[in-house]
Amino acid sequence: MATADGPPAAGRSDAPTGTDAAAQQTGRRDAFFDNAKYLAIVLVAVGHAWEPLRSDSRTVTALYQLVYAFHMPAFIIIAGYYSRSFDGSPGRMRRLVTGVALPYVVFETAYTFFTRWTDGVPDRPITLLEPLYLTWFLASLFVWRLTTPVWKLVRWPVPVALVIAMLATMSPSLGEDLDIQRMLQFLPFFVLGLCLRPEHFRVVRTRRMRMLAVPVFAGALAAAYWAVPRSTTAWFYHRDSAQELGAPVWYGPVATLAVFACSLLLVACFLSWVPGRRTWFTSLGAATLYGYLLHGFVAQVSKYWGWYDPEWLYEPLGAVVVTVVAAVVVTVLCSAPVRRVFRWAVEPRPDWAFRTAPRTAD
Repeated sequence: MATADGPPAAGRSDAPTGTDAAAQQTGRRDAFFDNAKYLAIVLVAVGHAWEPLRSDSRTVTALYQLVYAFHMPAFIIIAGYYSRSFDGSPGRMRRLVTGVALPYVVFETAYTFFTRWTDGVPDRPITLLEPLYLTWFLASLFVWRLTTPVWKLVRWPVPVALVIAMLATMSPSLGEDLDIQRMLQFLPFFVLGLCLRPEHFRVVRTRRMRMLAVPVFAGALAAAYWAVPRSTTAWFYHRDSAQELGAPVWYGPVATLAVFACSLLLVACFLSWVPGRRTWFTSLGAATLYGYLLHGFVAQVSKYWGWYDPEWLYEPLGAVVVTVVAAVVVTVLCSAPVRRVFRWAVEPRPDWAFRTAPRTAD
């Protein structure tokens, strides 16, 4: 959940990172987007924490489906929004490598070794072509970012991206390389972000939108509760074709459009509630890549060490405790002390590996 176009230092650790053009010129970050990223990463961690509780609670499963319908689309839309300035220049390519590609290599390797232990698979191979667990986002972001100049040339970028996503759901033979199903099925959200402007975000940040978001979310939760025994959450993962989900091939394109519309509506409602002023968690929003990549280790070890074994966790109070703990853990992982310890892995700066840009005469 990082991009590569943010300013150096604190700006490079975003998930997604960067600032809009005005903020880049003044050297200031936009509190609204940092707040949105922090709240979204909390939902990511909470969603993972809810997974073991789903089989015993229809309510938790409904909440899980609701969260999964919009938390990654929100991240990806913001990542696309901050990718608008990517032009393939040497400086931006360098930042793409150091901010996305290198962390992918580090954490793909780390998760492979870690899950050999937690999953009991001692011979799990290290391969950079098959993203493991959370690392799929970095692989996809790297490719999405590289294609940014192409999308700037396309006359109807979002419809074209939707067609690509629809075709992907009809193609079970795409394989596992770079988790290409997710890459293609989430592509429309990234492309949409590329097309957005500051005024589009101002539209959803009105009092009227905040009020409308209440019944929309309430209706979405009711629909999710109704759908729990009738459908699968896998459509929101965007990682399988229609055939792999046991649906007829024609269902894939229909589901793609329906899920895109649903997710977009919920993202708009979510953003309408995000505060635009600086808050106590605004600075944490500049470091959500740390929370994203590191909380996966906690999620993995929690199952291995039996943290979910107590029966009371599967009662309503237990679900509340799990939610609070997940939110606290990911918040700590975004904090300054943790960033100092893991900066070498999340924000590597191998300056020795790059040529020095030649000086130009005035």
